Amino acid sequence: MTALADEVLPLIRTRADIHSWRASNAHGAQMEVAVGILQEAAAQGDPAEVFAVTQKAIASALKIIMRADDSSGIIGDAIRELLMLHAETSSPAGVAPTKLVDWMINFQFHNECGFYTIDPVRYAAAMGDVGMARYRKRLEEIRDDLGPASDDILDQYSHARITLQHNDQRLAVYDRDVAAIIRTHARDEQVPAWLDDTAKALAEIGEYDLAIEWAQRAAMLNHRHQALAAADTWCALVAAHRPEQLLAVRLEVFRRWPTSSTASRLHATAGDSWADLHDEVTDTLSARPRDAVLFSLNTLHDPQRAWDSAHSLEMTDADVWLDLVKKYEKIDRLAVLPALEALARNELENVGAGHYRTAARHLKRMRRLATKTARADDVDALIEELRQAHRNRPRMQAEFDKAGLP
Repeated sequence: MTALADEVLPLIRTRADIHSWRASNAHGAQMEVAVGILQEAAAQGDPAEVFAVTQKAIASALKIIMRADDSSGIIGDAIRELLMLHAETSSPAGVAPTKLVDWMINFQFHNECGFYTIDPVRYAAAMGDVGMARYRKRLEEIRDDLGPASDDILDQYSHARITLQHNDQRLAVYDRDVAAIIRTHARDEQVPAWLDDTAKALAEIGEYDLAIEWAQRAAMLNHRHQALAAADTWCALVAAHRPEQLLAVRLEVFRRWPTSSTASRLHATAGDSWADLHDEVTDTLSARPRDAVLFSLNTLHDPQRAWDSAHSLEMTDADVWLDLVKKYEKIDRLAVLPALEALARNELENVGAGHYRTAARHLKRMRRLATKTARADDVDALIEELRQAHRNRPRMQAEFDKAGLP
């Protein structure tokens, strides 16, 4: 092995037991060090050596993640960085197209670890015309071997078919074929995420007008989460290529999907025009108490308005109430006591140490806020009332004791 391999590969490989989360995280951090060494070598050293060591590191890393608890994603991130570096160094390394194509096919179709994809577009320069033709031929051979998809959903969504579909999409981008991009990405044109992917692929080849059109279509469909993600794509494309239309687009997105987030982005874009939009936005959000309060609190930075809205709109979201209390107590610390009491009582409607600890924290906070005020005795009386009401919950009593409650 080379000096670079001697330095990098021991950081990737291990025989240790990494089934535990803590051990996996530690090894993942070690792998990130190896990635950093390779990235530095790629910038300064021999690309052929970096490519060869990176390919070995990928092979070892895939075996590692198959027996690791990578809940934190550290090992996975390291593998993705290795794959990026592999593609980046493939052309300057002068790797033989035949060997590269073989590796790409094996990685995607004959690999026990099928968690990751590669992008043939990123390898196109290294493959050249001859290598690309060979790559396409190998893909068609795999497709022919599979035959037409059956009615069996396991066959329709098999790893091989999904991988072929991914390659169809990326090769359509490589070919700069608009019709193929739309056919392979948009499919039945009913899923926002697919239309969003279509927009991104069209933007990748410089078809910005079409990309904006498809992103807009995606944002207007149902499936709220996906449509909101597509709306972000739509707004980003408009901001980059039709900035004079951005405010109108932000407003259209808000009207389609009125949330505190879409309102906040509209507010940021509006600038001096916000006064013309204020009433429409606030009136619309009043039908969504949580969003109305979050918008006042985090975007308008008006805790008084948020406090008034939370009460008038009868907001019930505990997490938002807690954020509101944190900010409003600086205005009127005694006014937040009823809200904290409601939060504590709400926790005690459930059983479990976690709920008891949270309730105790709320009550402890009430005591701190009420210290040296006329409400101090009322808070202590409340705690005594709760202890009596739940006297058959020894774990609750213990959590109250730990919190220093009377």
